[in-house]
Amino acid sequence: MWGASTASHQVEGNNHNNWTVWELENAARLAKGAKKQLGHLSNWEDIRQQATDPENYISGRGVEHFIRYEEDFDLVKELNLNTLRFSIEWSRLEPEPGQWDQAAIDHYKRYIAALKKRGITPLLNLWHWSHPVWFEEAGGFSKQANLRYFERYAKKVGDELLGGVEYVVTINEPNVFVGFAYLVAERPPQEKNFLKGLYTYWNLTKAHKRAYRVLKTIKPSLHVGVAAQLANIQPKRPHNIIDFTVTKWMRYAWNWWFLNRIRRYQDFIGFNYYFTDYYRGVKSDNPKVPMNDMGFYMEPEGLYPLLVRIAAHYKLPIIITENGVADATDQYRQWWLDESMLALTKAIDDGIDVRGYLHWGLLDNFEWSFGWWPKFGLIEVNRQTMRRTIRPSARKWAEQLEDIQKS
Repeated sequence: MWGASTASHQVEGNNHNNWTVWELENAARLAKGAKKQLGHLSNWEDIRQQATDPENYISGRGVEHFIRYEEDFDLVKELNLNTLRFSIEWSRLEPEPGQWDQAAIDHYKRYIAALKKRGITPLLNLWHWSHPVWFEEAGGFSKQANLRYFERYAKKVGDELLGGVEYVVTINEPNVFVGFAYLVAERPPQEKNFLKGLYTYWNLTKAHKRAYRVLKTIKPSLHVGVAAQLANIQPKRPHNIIDFTVTKWMRYAWNWWFLNRIRRYQDFIGFNYYFTDYYRGVKSDNPKVPMNDMGFYMEPEGLYPLLVRIAAHYKLPIIITENGVADATDQYRQWWLDESMLALTKAIDDGIDVRGYLHWGLLDNFEWSFGWWPKFGLIEVNRQTMRRTIRPSARKWAEQLEDIQKS
């Protein structure tokens, strides 16, 4: 599966969920603190005006993917992609507890049918960090009693939206969600509480298991997994016992803990790769170049050793559910794609069962607490006109994919 990924809240527009409430409460604060948080970036002068504007932190109209999805699917085909990962917006389906919006259900039925009509495989994601306001007010995933609501939602999606769908991701990046929500408390529900974060993380394993059982009961042939955020974690000094020990611990805590808890409840290993982290002692010590627009060290070839370790741990098919780079000027994206393809090819040549590569993202989108200035899209979006433009790097990748598919 060659494809790209999106998330409902990041592209659809005009949602009302836990994130839209949080954005309105925090936009002014985020804009005021932008220089302190982002002023060290080499591209600060390029992003300063946008990053210090409260409107940057409001998702608003999104990129109008909710109403422009047919146009966007045509671009998926133009890029020679055959798969799209997307998320269902839970808050649209169930705006109030137990009240289902049939118009929203019908929208996603048309959405999936439009993908199938074009020969694009739909990879459906149940939860990509956004959920109904009522669920947030009830305590979200931090309360075990609330897991019944997620299970009920999974059953509704299973009953209504699995026609033509063979692949489902239940939960996106549970480790990143918990880290930002409870450990550093920079995103909703923004509670700095380590123990509550750990309990929420545990609850998310149970939420996945419940959803897995429900979905497989409805459609036994379905392939169900998660989209974990995994890093290529390495010792800075390979023969240093402290660096080596810290690296092993960090790999377990960040990469394997969640996947180990759900080991018998996944049909494939789905993971998102963006980072290689080198540890000197207990602190990361990454090279200073090359950096993407968000100041993250880039090592796309780190995908290969990560694939090797995943295959050794789990012996299941693998789908790379996200992999991409923030690059507004399209300076690095072609290099990132080339190196990722080489790493992927090497892994496949080594006998690793990789079933799909999905780039993040299809479109420029709302990048959560960073707002609109980071640009991850294969397709550039002008948010004033909503005009879509395929980036040169994406066209080059499309040519490579055409050659692969012909061969």
